[in-house]
Amino acid sequence: MASTDTTPKAPSRGKADDLAGLEAGLDALDSVQIRRTPVREVLLKKVFPPVIAVALILVVWQLLVWGKVTDEYKLPAPSAVWDSLTTMWLEGTLLEVLWTSVSRALLGFLMALAIGTPLGLLVSRVKFVRAAIGPILSGLQSLPSVAWVAPAVLWLGLNDSMMFAVILLGAVPSIANGLVAGVDQVPPLYLRAGQTLGATGLKGAWHIVMPAALPGYLAGLKQGWAFSWRSLMAAEIIASSPDLGLGLGQLLENGRNNIDMAGIFLAIILILIVGIAIDLLIFSPLERAVLRRRGLLTKS
Repeated sequence: MASTDTTPKAPSRGKADDLAGLEAGLDALDSVQIRRTPVREVLLKKVFPPVIAVALILVVWQLLVWGKVTDEYKLPAPSAVWDSLTTMWLEGTLLEVLWTSVSRALLGFLMALAIGTPLGLLVSRVKFVRAAIGPILSGLQSLPSVAWVAPAVLWLGLNDSMMFAVILLGAVPSIANGLVAGVDQVPPLYLRAGQTLGATGLKGAWHIVMPAALPGYLAGLKQGWAFSWRSLMAAEIIASSPDLGLGLGQLLENGRNNIDMAGIFLAIILILIVGIAIDLLIFSPLERAVLRRRGLLTKS
């Protein structure tokens, strides 16, 4: 005779423990709060270490000068570099030199961004295009940017168009390849879910592919900027003309022509500072924002 007992059975001990553990885990996730990092902690962890490193470099540099490890014209004292910086500031040429190079690099990078992004999407999503262009992009990325300066001068002359051409040829492959790498890492489940919801074609690229590929895309952008900056410096060093104005690369070349090591060191330091500043002011905040939106960063 079948049992007529309809009273629900109590869950087993193991299942109850699993449910309790799951609830505890969800509660722990909900309890994670994003907080602002105190200024004191920022100073201790972010500001003081590089300041100390720069101070140590200056100390070692000055000790080498005092020890006369080489001739003074080969290794100038930090004070001589500072004097060159002060002279340029008083003459009003420092900001002009910086702006000439930075404005060219940023504009060239934006142009490379506008070309490299759709190109990367096309290569990553169309098999035939990838088979045809993918190896060429990889080869162009490994080609030194300085190699493009000579043909660019012959094609376009000594003008800003030549500078932008060199920047584009150096940065576009890096941006496109970065996006291709990011798209390759998108889980297929995301793409199938987007297709099910009707996100195909441009909608799928904008709402599914690009957000999912964002970490790889940002890495490609950082590399693209590095190629833009290096390409511009190579172009400014090799192609000199009064019509082009005085940029950091030309400042470096002028120091070589005049055997002015203090000016050469100053140009190198300024080039380095610009590269670090762009990374800290633009790309690092973008990376933190992406990590924060994905729940991978609990401190800002």
